[in-house]
Amino acid sequence: MREVLAQAAFQLFLERGFERTTVDDVVARAGVGRRSFFRYFPSKEDAVFPDHERCLAEMTEFLAAADDSDPVGAVSDAARIVLRMYAANPEFSVQRYRLTREVPGLRTYELSVVRRYEQTLAGHLRSRFGADGDGALRAEVIAASVVAAHNNGLRLWLRSGGEGDPEVAVDHALAMVREVWGRPAAPAAPTAPAAPEASVVPTAPLAVSGGGGGGGDGEVVVMVARKGTPMWRVVQQIESAVGEN
Repeated sequence: MREVLAQAAFQLFLERGFERTTVDDVVARAGVGRRSFFRYFPSKEDAVFPDHERCLAEMTEFLAAADDSDPVGAVSDAARIVLRMYAANPEFSVQRYRLTREVPGLRTYELSVVRRYEQTLAGHLRSRFGADGDGALRAEVIAASVVAAHNNGLRLWLRSGGEGDPEVAVDHALAMVREVWGRPAAPAAPTAPAAPEASVVPTAPLAVSGGGGGGGDGEVVVMVARKGTPMWRVVQQIESAVGEN
């Protein structure tokens, strides 16, 4: 029933547009009642991504069974589970990608889905690196890197219309992540002196090619502010540096 509802919904989204399709339209096409729809999908957006819950569960199960020898390799392999889900149905995946690019609400929903994958990967890495301090930071950064690399390769394939082997680009991107983060963590660097509450540091002029923005002499201003600095003070310092009243 979940598959039938998802198929009916997606057909209508392509025919009429996402915004002009209602849940009543979907259940009428599927030949079921509204209660059946909401038993499987909390919203219309969920019907566009019917396979992510299963994929997330598979990823979680995979990571739970992974050993401790290569955490970065484990989360990279876990990301490939998502890739295989997309590659299993290229036509649907490409149509969904195009639909998502056209509907802002779907793009927002997609970001929330991606964030859940990232949190799952980060949770696995924290269990290996530690849940505090640099261990937690390393886990978050590596998880974000894996997701970014995977999505870069996947979207190249989707933009091509699903032509060729999507694993080629994704494997290349993930190999870069493993090259950078697969090494043991380096010793922590000495702690830098505390920054002032808010300061502005002008840099040397920056050459910009190709009609870069801005006039004047091209001077770049770098703003450094301690977390929690009042916004009025940040604005005051910027205005002072750029000579605005």
